[in-house]
Amino acid sequence: MNVKLLEEIWQQHSGKIMGILIGLIVGILIISFGFFKTLFILLCAGVGYIVGKRIDEKEDIMDILDKLLPPGYRR
Repeated sequence: MNVKLLEEIWQQHSGKIMGILIGLIVGILIISFGFFKTLFILLCAGVGYIVGKRIDEKEDIMDILDKLLPPGYRR
């Protein structure tokens, strides 16, 4: 296929394409692992995304841990 055509399709329908891919991946995970295991995988992926985003924004890793972990976890 022509690269220019694919770029045009992506620009006009990127939300639909991403929605289909996410739905397909979640569906395969649910079939493979079950609902609750898939929910746990998605929760871990979400936490990983948030931590990675904060690291990309150059936030200190100790500040991230202070927000995520309960008070008094340090010795």
